[in-house]
Amino acid sequence: MWIKKQFRQESIHGVEMGIANIGVPGFALSVHCFVVDGVLIDTGSQSLEKAFIPFFQQQDIDQVVITHYHEDHTGCAAYLQETRKVPIYMNEMTIAYCQKEADYPAYRKIFWGKRRPFQAQPIGQTFTSRRANWDVIETPGHSADHLAFLNRETGQLFTGDLYCHEKTKVILREESIPNIMASLRKVLTYDFQEVFCCHAGYLPDGRTALQRKLDYLEDLQGNILRMHKKGMTPEEIRRQLFPKKYPIIFFSFGEWDSLHIIHSVLKAA
Repeated sequence: MWIKKQFRQESIHGVEMGIANIGVPGFALSVHCFVVDGVLIDTGSQSLEKAFIPFFQQQDIDQVVITHYHEDHTGCAAYLQETRKVPIYMNEMTIAYCQKEADYPAYRKIFWGKRRPFQAQPIGQTFTSRRANWDVIETPGHSADHLAFLNRETGQLFTGDLYCHEKTKVILREESIPNIMASLRKVLTYDFQEVFCCHAGYLPDGRTALQRKLDYLEDLQGNILRMHKKGMTPEEIRRQLFPKKYPIIFFSFGEWDSLHIIHSVLKAA
């Protein structure tokens, strides 16, 4: 499979960003790593390791914190542990999973590479960097172990995959739209403005962007429940709300699908 990769760096308000673009015909995605105050937030994918290495080598890193276990966020963790000898922190529930060889479908290994095992430590509810205290906010939904990180000194919120894009059209089978909505409501109780998303990048008015996503999902949930109450099947609801066939549905053999949005809403109803 032909995979195209590009890399660039940016600096915004004290945050160094390594930005890799990876794509195949019909599908492309950006992956961001962030460095601020000696903290590296997420590590990118193993398939992008060569692109990220020069960025990592330029950075003064004391510690690595990981938003969640997915391979596009943990793929370079082993490299950093071996070469930089820095501690890695993440949600305790997926530490054991990351200590083992990568276990996910072949299409993801082709696209993201094969994550090597690494050793992480439980992150706890807060952590400190050189000049700041941070809140660790549990934000499940995209994955059960998902976390967001808030720099209390700057008000910058790092949201992993909580945002990604405003109008969600497909999700992973493991995701839960009701849980994502609960996590959005939770982070919106904190004091922040700027948001740094691992795929969408820098959102200067991040609070408004997260609120718009929550509004969209609430409206979507209401439509799904109304259609279901009228007797429509999940497949009929999908055809009505998501008529487009997105390429990732085919690439992933259905692991990503609009239908999972509907099932997650109905399951929680």
